[in-house]
Amino acid sequence: MKKCINNPENLVSELLEGYTLAFPDKVKLDGENLVLRAYPKELGKVALVTLGGSGHEPGLSGFVGKGLLDVSVPGEIFAAPGPQKCIDAIKRADRGGGVFFVVLNHAGDVLTANITMEMAQKEGLNVKMILVHDDIASGPVEKPEERRGLVGFLPVIKVAGAAAEEGRTLDEIFEIADRMRRSMRTLAVAFIPATHPATGDAMFDLGEEEMAIGMGQHGEAGTERLEMKNADETTELMLHMLLDDLAVKEGEELLVIINGAGATTHMELFIVFRRLHQILTEKKIKIAKSLIGEFITTQEQGGFQMLIARMDRELIRLWDAPCDAPYFISR
Repeated sequence: MKKCINNPENLVSELLEGYTLAFPDKVKLDGENLVLRAYPKELGKVALVTLGGSGHEPGLSGFVGKGLLDVSVPGEIFAAPGPQKCIDAIKRADRGGGVFFVVLNHAGDVLTANITMEMAQKEGLNVKMILVHDDIASGPVEKPEERRGLVGFLPVIKVAGAAAEEGRTLDEIFEIADRMRRSMRTLAVAFIPATHPATGDAMFDLGEEEMAIGMGQHGEAGTERLEMKNADETTELMLHMLLDDLAVKEGEELLVIINGAGATTHMELFIVFRRLHQILTEKKIKIAKSLIGEFITTQEQGGFQMLIARMDRELIRLWDAPCDAPYFISR
């Protein structure tokens, strides 16, 4: 493994220092490695906070900014931060309207988040938490709480962040974000395993002619190992699984996100989107909005995540609302 790093023990502090130095007009580093908006939102509005391990850049700190997150709490590589850091972040973020706490459904993140919520309740803090669980491979449709969080965090923070900028209440923001959460499904595929940047250890094993469907964000085991397929075949397999799980009907409008895992080129992602667009057009399903790129990665893992989400008029309006973060700008 070749990585352009210094001392592995300093990975997180150095990457966060470099990241915030690169975007000083948007983000700043404060406290114990908290990533904050450079300029806080207006008093009285709801703030958004999230947590998660580092090593998935640009997620999650890449989406701190106006119309999105107010504070991100990064952990060490692929590890959740501690509850005290999250409480500190919630207190720093609070502008008087309460705090909306967005958590991806991974064991370490959930453990930290649950302890954080207990501490917040004891301290009388006004916080609501939402758990993002969009991965159809990790649990049945009737048990969404068993499903892992993948790139679905992004639509949730986008619509919730836009609603917060409009001055909506914490309860209203939870309802909007929950509607977004219930409307989306994600499935991941991997062709090349990632390595841990501090140790060089592979996150999983995968044969030269194999691909894995249903990978988790950290290389958790997929649901199926298959012989390597081409772009069209892979797209067709994944999209039909997602459409079936969400029970999408002719005439509905979808948000589509193709999220690269770290080592998949934009060329490949656009080829995937091309076939996806063809299939949805044939089925008379409209793509209301689309996003193709790298939003949450796993080092140099080859593969991608495919997300579809059923959109209504309000969700589309909030998706289109202005935002300004280092890795998501909408005017």
